[in-house]
Amino acid sequence: MNSNQFIVIPANETHRGYAEQICKEMALSAQARGTGIARRQPEYVANKMVEGKAVIALHHDGTWAGFCYIETWSHGEYVANSGLIVNPIYRKEGLAKAIKKRIFELSRFKYPQAKIFGLTTGLAVMKINSELGYEPVPYSELTQDESFWKGCESCINFSILQSKERKNCLCTSMLWDPIEKEKELRIKIDQKTKAKARLKEMQKKYSLLKRLQMKIKQTVKKTPLFLNF
Repeated sequence: MNSNQFIVIPANETHRGYAEQICKEMALSAQARGTGIARRQPEYVANKMVEGKAVIALHHDGTWAGFCYIETWSHGEYVANSGLIVNPIYRKEGLAKAIKKRIFELSRFKYPQAKIFGLTTGLAVMKINSELGYEPVPYSELTQDESFWKGCESCINFSILQSKERKNCLCTSMLWDPIEKEKELRIKIDQKTKAKARLKEMQKKYSLLKRLQMKIKQTVKKTPLFLNF
């Protein structure tokens, strides 16, 4: 992404005027894919901006370039980064990755203890999520908040979700769990600590071996040589 052309920032009330354009493009994008996100109204998206729960990308000329927002479920235990959309005229610029990274950071800042999850049919988004540390999980690992699943009713694939008893659908579910990430970090730190200890012990043994070798050499030099005739 050309950082001189775009800015990716938390949205606020001054960006409400972009809400209708963003919602229109979300609907068109979902229609073109034949799958996709639940439909949102401009008022809903504008409210996310006012609450500081969204990220917007803007071209230097003021044109909106991309957007994504935060939703919370199960009393803040789960967070979803939803509605990722990039203006068609600015695609192939790396904006999706920049927006996902920024909304992830904003989610972690606002909800440090929450599990962050996403549902997507896009391979590019799955790749970005993987780079951020998300793991593929079954739907049972996601929030069971009925209001979340109710939001899927406007998706054209809702009947598939119903027929499979909400166990799976065309979307892939991915999860970033702070507790699991903390465990992984502790394991890495422990492994690093043990590796340093092993290296220190090896260096100590090597130093001792070198001293023994030097002592042997010195002893050999001092020992008189006896010749028998």
